[in-house]
Amino acid sequence: MTNQNELATFAGGCFWCMVEPFDQRPGIINVVSGYTGGDTENPTYEQVCSNTTGHVEAVQITFNPGIMSYEQLVNIFWQQIDPTDAGGQFNDRGESYQTAIFYHNKQQKQIAEQSKQKLDQSGKFSKPVITPIIPAKTFYEAEKEHQDYYKRNSFHYKLYKKGSGREDFIKRNWQQTPDKEKLKEQLNPIQYSVTQENATERPFENEYWDNEEEGIYVDIVSGEVLFSSHDKFDAACGWPSFTKPVDPHQLNEETDTSHGMIRTEVRSKNADSHLGHLFDDGPKDKGGMRYCMNSAAMRFIPKEEMQDKGYSNYLYLFK
Repeated sequence: MTNQNELATFAGGCFWCMVEPFDQRPGIINVVSGYTGGDTENPTYEQVCSNTTGHVEAVQITFNPGIMSYEQLVNIFWQQIDPTDAGGQFNDRGESYQTAIFYHNKQQKQIAEQSKQKLDQSGKFSKPVITPIIPAKTFYEAEKEHQDYYKRNSFHYKLYKKGSGREDFIKRNWQQTPDKEKLKEQLNPIQYSVTQENATERPFENEYWDNEEEGIYVDIVSGEVLFSSHDKFDAACGWPSFTKPVDPHQLNEETDTSHGMIRTEVRSKNADSHLGHLFDDGPKDKGGMRYCMNSAAMRFIPKEEMQDKGYSNYLYLFK
């Protein structure tokens, strides 16, 4: 695992919406909102929005490629934008809202171009993928009020992301909708009942509640990585319990009022599988949270099998 951090720079429309998808993920050191691509030195927000500077709103990411690869970052980027729109993004129009990938070296350029070609040929969009891949230029950090906007103004941010059309576009184009009939063939009855019908398996009578082997736990439906054995602990409840997920962005938390209780349900982000519930009675020295999961919602990948099964990017968890 390398300790040499790198930079990645992406323009995806309003930079308020381009920080959250990358921020606080494994291997991400910092995400800064700013302006780049033009020739005006030290531009202000008002100047850039006037569409006279040549700059676009962008984010610059400092990352550890030994944990989060540039290829993964590019894939995350595609899933935040409409790469077929040359005039801006969603309700935001004009050159300052155009998309772009700014590469910092030849390897980034190659990865981005290959990723763009793959997306264009996938048939996901009816129009061509037109996001340009261009050399990085001087990046100017935006004003303080635009940094971490999704944290400091979360209510307005959520309204804006929804109202602009970005949120619905992402759900429509990137959220998986599993075929229920195919899942009935792929999953056994308890796996289907848990993931698709929000059932709960019996405590102490499930596959992983006492598993102590090193490895990762992935969504039984989509294969997305959920938890590491390093964060598993014995909660004496009869279900596999974890102090934290590998990547919080891979989970959705929803209020569950079933059975006369108010609980926090945990679902996988891409496949929308019901996984279990989140409680605040976990180990205090590990943050105090307990992710109480159903074994039937997960598949365990032993550490020694991770590379062969396509999870080599997560071997850093065990180094």
